[in-house]
Amino acid sequence: MLKHDVLILGGGPSGLSTALHLTKIAPHLTNRILILEKEHYPRPKLCAGGLVADAEIILRRLGLDVSEVPHVDASAAHFDFAGRGIKIRMPKSHTIRVVRRNEFDHWLARKTREAGIEIREGVTVKNIIRNQDSVTVETDQGDFHAQIVVGADGSNGVTRRCVLPNAPVYTARVLEVITPNYSEIAAGKSTPRNDEAYFDFFPVPDNIAGYVWDFPTQVNGKPMRCWGVYDTNLLSDQERPQLKKPLADEMARHGFDLDDYELKGHPIRWYGPFNPVSVPRVLLVGDAVGADPVFGEGISMALGYGAIAAREISESIRRNEFSLSRYKSRLVWSGLGQTLFARWFIAQIIYPIKWRWFQILLWRMLKPIVILVAWIFILNWGKRIKI
Repeated sequence: MLKHDVLILGGGPSGLSTALHLTKIAPHLTNRILILEKEHYPRPKLCAGGLVADAEIILRRLGLDVSEVPHVDASAAHFDFAGRGIKIRMPKSHTIRVVRRNEFDHWLARKTREAGIEIREGVTVKNIIRNQDSVTVETDQGDFHAQIVVGADGSNGVTRRCVLPNAPVYTARVLEVITPNYSEIAAGKSTPRNDEAYFDFFPVPDNIAGYVWDFPTQVNGKPMRCWGVYDTNLLSDQERPQLKKPLADEMARHGFDLDDYELKGHPIRWYGPFNPVSVPRVLLVGDAVGADPVFGEGISMALGYGAIAAREISESIRRNEFSLSRYKSRLVWSGLGQTLFARWFIAQIIYPIKWRWFQILLWRMLKPIVILVAWIFILNWGKRIKI
């Protein structure tokens, strides 16, 4: 007899969301779900930590209040080219809520346990073997067996490598650094940006297909700034400067020296609409499928993947049929799938057309059109996720 119906590999937002949604729509499965997490909470996780409104919508529908997590609210977001562009402010609300991933994931894991779902920490997955009537997961603490396995183990996870070894991979590169707040930099050396977030696409003409960001954050309750640079690698066949150069230049413009701070990097797998997302008895969620290609946004997407995966899993168990063949269509036609496709399509336009005049036109002169497209195709998808 199988010990678990559902084995979730990875205790980040996508895996925890899958479990929480599954126990919400199929409560009888709660004690048949097991999450395996290789680290121990609160585990370090390199991530800028921006939560957009869609993430909060999904969490609220689960009965969760993310304001319980230490956070900083960005009152507005700027989308610029070389310091000028579009300013977006959400009516009567913050525009982005910024959390630290170690604190956010720990909080979400605690809520998951309170819902009656078991999480085992410190378990490293070695291999995944699909059998005709079950899946075996080999770990450093023995073998686990389940009807369905959920790969929620991120961009470099074991699950995708085991079950979809030949699937194409689209990977962005990211550098991130935490600095003191502007108020702590010597007077006259900085241009304070207070509580607003900035995304500047000035690196695109230099073949870095992405942007530099700067927004407020906190570390152990102390106000800080989070800086970084994101590159989709869509222009990787062109000559490019070192990825840290545009970040260093932007920080220097505001009185910060990149060499004074610890710089960290990580890859982000971004979504491609033609990639497979499941095989019989195993499906992928979160960054294992792909984050937003335009901005590399991952947290809200991860939460949305969990809602869609839970619906597919519950119906598969109810039918006693484990091909998971409907998962791709569920994803594609969901609010999440529609925004992921729209963002993938937009990325194919705004980054390869790298001329300076086009970027100026896009971010400075076409503001009404850009805002309208964002409102229709990029934002508000969380309301269309079925739970």
